Amino acid sequence: MNREAETQPTESPAEIYERHMVPAILASWVPALLDLVALKPGERVLDVACGTGVVARQAASQVGTGGHVVGLDLNGDMLALARAWGPAVEWREGNAMALPFATNVFDVVVCQQGLQFFPDSGRALREAHRVLVPGGRFAVAVWCAIESSPGHHALTRGLERHVGTEAAGLMSAVFRLGDAQTLQTILESAGFHDVRVRREKRLARFPSPELFTRWVVVGSVLGRTGVQVRDESLTAIIREVDGALQPYMRGDGLAFPMEAHLAVART
Repeated sequence: MNREAETQPTESPAEIYERHMVPAILASWVPALLDLVALKPGERVLDVACGTGVVARQAASQVGTGGHVVGLDLNGDMLALARAWGPAVEWREGNAMALPFATNVFDVVVCQQGLQFFPDSGRALREAHRVLVPGGRFAVAVWCAIESSPGHHALTRGLERHVGTEAAGLMSAVFRLGDAQTLQTILESAGFHDVRVRREKRLARFPSPELFTRWVVVGSVLGRTGVQVRDESLTAIIREVDGALQPYMRGDGLAFPMEAHLAVART
């Protein structure tokens, strides 16, 4: 076991998400998501479920000082970090299923890996449609089936064995919109047109399977919902995940594939 990992400073779930999860998993998907909507200078953009703001920050750099970007999230701790990292963005705490905005006020709405967390994804999509101008663009990224992410698949199996079905269910729910046809159907049902869905693959990179496990357990939905994993359970999970991910070890650490569906649509 990595002794350095055991003695590293304690970080909050939001800090782990921004400092470790974003560069390891999420950052590489941002250019592709924003390319779908082809942002123009001066446009008004809403990033729903913005987390600590990686998408909103890049959107702000593309629309320039004449544009306006709003990042919305339900988690105040995430937004506190977002404000520190992205002062050019307006950060708002709010619910994706009841957006605190007037109708027809944004040119573009984006959502990276948030849709699957909403209790009513159809309602959230209808809200996104409502706040867009006629002809506005919407882009979303959701993970494909959990089997396309060997790291999370192994971690979910470990959680089920050593923590319980509730914790495993929270992790597997991250991948619940992994079917492309389902994604297209719910977008069209929300009123969107010209829906296009494509599947892409990236590598998730971590220093080791142990740090992948530790960071995901604290910095993912598990940590944000207060799921407690006892030390002995975490040790057993790390051991199992390390064994399962050995085929993905390289000289510079762990690199396993993850696949996502990227969808773009218009109002």
